Amino acid sequence: MKKYQKIYTPLLLSIACALGILLGAHLNYGVSDQLFSSNPKKQKLNRLIDYIDYEYVDEVNTDSIVDVTVNKILENLDPHSVYIPKEEYASVSENMKGDFVGIGVSFYKVNDTIVVIRPLEGGPSENIGIKGGDRILYANGEKLFNRDISDDSLTNQLKGKENSRVTLKVLRKGIQDLLTFKVKRGKVPLKSVDASYMLTPSLGYIKINRFAETTFSEFQKAIKNLKDQGAKQIALDLRDNPGGYLSEAINIADEFISDDKLILFTKNKSGSIEKTFAEREGEFENGKVYVLINENSASASEVVAGALQDNDVGTIVGRRSYGKGLVQREMGLGDGSAVRLTIARYYTPTGRSIQKPYDNGNDAYFKDYMRRYKNGELNSQDSIHVNDSLRYTTPGGKVVYGGGGIIPDIFVPKNTDAEKEKLIFLLRGGYMSRFVFDILEKDRSRYNDMSLEEFENKVEVSNEMLKDFSTYLKRMGDVRINLSQKQHEPLLKKYLKAEMIHQLFGTNAFERYLNTDDRIIDKVIELSEQKS
Repeated sequence: MKKYQKIYTPLLLSIACALGILLGAHLNYGVSDQLFSSNPKKQKLNRLIDYIDYEYVDEVNTDSIVDVTVNKILENLDPHSVYIPKEEYASVSENMKGDFVGIGVSFYKVNDTIVVIRPLEGGPSENIGIKGGDRILYANGEKLFNRDISDDSLTNQLKGKENSRVTLKVLRKGIQDLLTFKVKRGKVPLKSVDASYMLTPSLGYIKINRFAETTFSEFQKAIKNLKDQGAKQIALDLRDNPGGYLSEAINIADEFISDDKLILFTKNKSGSIEKTFAEREGEFENGKVYVLINENSASASEVVAGALQDNDVGTIVGRRSYGKGLVQREMGLGDGSAVRLTIARYYTPTGRSIQKPYDNGNDAYFKDYMRRYKNGELNSQDSIHVNDSLRYTTPGGKVVYGGGGIIPDIFVPKNTDAEKEKLIFLLRGGYMSRFVFDILEKDRSRYNDMSLEEFENKVEVSNEMLKDFSTYLKRMGDVRINLSQKQHEPLLKKYLKAEMIHQLFGTNAFERYLNTDDRIIDKVIELSEQKS
């Protein structure tokens, strides 16, 4: 288990902190420029940097000194106030924007050639017929293969201004001549709704991976489509969702909560309170909703779960959430970098803060998962320690608690088998992706011609493939996981097949396949059938 702790837990927790900080982008708490210009502390720091620049005996990169200083200052505030260097800012912003302009492919470099993993759903390349396994050899006559070009440079060559055109020459296995595709660059969606489908004839399912700029519009399309298919109940899966924009969470909560009901309120340093109420008729105010959460559901995910729970709407199912109740605003620092600074706390409608303590420092804060693991709360609701002074009651008489996450109405224990968690890490951490890609490349034309149903029924992961995967991991060197235990072979086969489905048929099919034999989803189906 110790090796797993080092590789899997930090991955999830760092994601929870990275995206959770975007929660307060729309709030209006501010500081005037006049106050900044007259701040003697700022003048002191400016003078020190000038002394080092002009008087210090050796040449010093003062940019790096400033970066270190900013990080040190923020470390003394709270775990979610963070600095974003200018070289990282563009990619961070793009991830939360919800789309980018390009041709819309994910790819690997194989023998110094761009090979398409799959065209991105809804992008120009998918619409024009580019397929997984295609090798992009030329763009507007410029050679892209057998050149020492970084992945970032290749990506930049395929991106461009919206509506600009690029002519691609593509090699496809089984076809002798190069194919020509004239692609008009366009907006490529970075979807935050991973999956949307019917679990039963009356129960729809929606999985949201983060709260980005387009999340609410994606959610609206999904829920309308499910209603058209007969959904009278919705399972809203926010497990492992680290958060994002507060406005998107509010809009989604409003879909289930009747008008004029409180969704949340925030309080800043001066005690100023800003309340947010449901203000429109939602798509699903009269339907039943189940919100799925776990220990990695954070921030905006907790806003949605807390708003519904405190308004006695729906049922929260799973395990206690992360516990992040701080609000950040992004502020530019004038050189392309930015800081996301905690400016307020948010409270659920009953008045509870779900922020877990951080008095013992950031290290202890980020290792809280292991504390929960050791005290048994992932396996038993009775092991969740609550502070009775933070006890609240909803209008319907339900008892809820503040002080560290949303405690679900229906608890579902986690399978904490160490080997299973390692396999989840291999799947979700991307360690299976390149191996599966190479497997598909061996018979690409066959796989590309299959329907999803044919693939699920006809393709099996062999024992030989398991051996090859074990050898592959050993070659990688940085992943030391024992795959020799026979009882875990069926799960490993399932995960490898799931990644094949992911690359061939997209995220919706991938999540749907994985959700079979899922404890929390099985519980939701059981509950929905009891109440239908």
